[in-house]
Amino acid sequence: MWAGLPSRTELTTLRHLGSGEGNTSVNNVLRERHTASGDDAGGLERRDLPDAAAHAVHDTAEEIAATIESMPRSSARRFSTLTDPELIELVEAGCARLPHEVATAVRPPATACGAAVVSRIPVTDAELGPTPRDWRAAARRTPRSAAFRHELAMLLLARCAGQPFGWLGQQDGRLVNTIVPAPGHEDEQSGAGSTTLLAPHTEDAFHPARAHLLLLGCLRNPDRVATTISSVREVRLSPVADRRLRTRVLPILPDVSYGNDFHRQPCPPVATVGPAGTLRYDPAYTPLDDGDAEFRSAYTELGAELERVCRTAILRPGQLLLLDNDVVVHGRVPFTPRYDGTDRWLLRVNIALPQRNRDPAERSETGYGQRTVTPFAHTPRPTPPSYR
Repeated sequence: MWAGLPSRTELTTLRHLGSGEGNTSVNNVLRERHTASGDDAGGLERRDLPDAAAHAVHDTAEEIAATIESMPRSSARRFSTLTDPELIELVEAGCARLPHEVATAVRPPATACGAAVVSRIPVTDAELGPTPRDWRAAARRTPRSAAFRHELAMLLLARCAGQPFGWLGQQDGRLVNTIVPAPGHEDEQSGAGSTTLLAPHTEDAFHPARAHLLLLGCLRNPDRVATTISSVREVRLSPVADRRLRTRVLPILPDVSYGNDFHRQPCPPVATVGPAGTLRYDPAYTPLDDGDAEFRSAYTELGAELERVCRTAILRPGQLLLLDNDVVVHGRVPFTPRYDGTDRWLLRVNIALPQRNRDPAERSETGYGQRTVTPFAHTPRPTPPSYR
């Protein structure tokens, strides 16, 4: 059992295990899904946003952007994280005006696969401009840009689903994260990676305040890069493996997007499978070699089952992928970035559901000192007009 975190060298090694080398579980998962063109999304919920509702989201985002642009002291820096109090008020008011079909479309997935694809969000490629080189370049967009408007649309949609939040240690606390391939990060186990398989994982599995729902929005995906989806509700584990995975054996480390200065933080073990059948899984950031043989065998069995039930979904511009982060792991097949302004471009929002409870044992975890940014946490969710 670890008494503390590994050295920086050991952390770097762990972060590259997602390529498959030295990690049996990752080798099992997605061994046949290393192409970027396969789409096997059968079983996912399919939801189409009615035209009027989709345009209401688009128009409301435009109105908010225009209001921000006219404000005194308006600047890209002030609104770069989308957490400015005046902007939050505008989002709350805009969300309350949206038709009830919007909230219906982003309700939590209801089937065993734990995922839903929502279509018909207006996106026009020509107005987007080049795909940013990294999230910092994306943060420099102005309120008048199409990219900023799409971020506002994502925030509106996420607010209709629950409480959007960010991480202080990730992308400067932005509520809407930019997911693009970044030069120099090709082999990384993070959203900035590309040429290496992004191993299936629970988003922010290391933290007790991780998202209940994850919203991914596609702005551009010309190479048909597939997102992988596996649900713990569909796996079949042996009684021995199930029992072993419900015990707290190993920790899960923060991923590379949070940095690597965690050596002074406690490193508690977590249960892979929770008491309510939830899942915390991140093989690329779990020190599996420190587990006993029975646990490693159980973890490998789980990896094989996640491979068996895996689906791949190729998002098109204007489509959203809504994932239940308590039961679903997701990843991404490898692809070769061009860095010519046309690469894959997604937006991501973490969403909390205050009404959903997790294992009380998680409350004692420190989350390696990582803090959430929660501007919506103290306001009730806006009620759509049709619900009044």
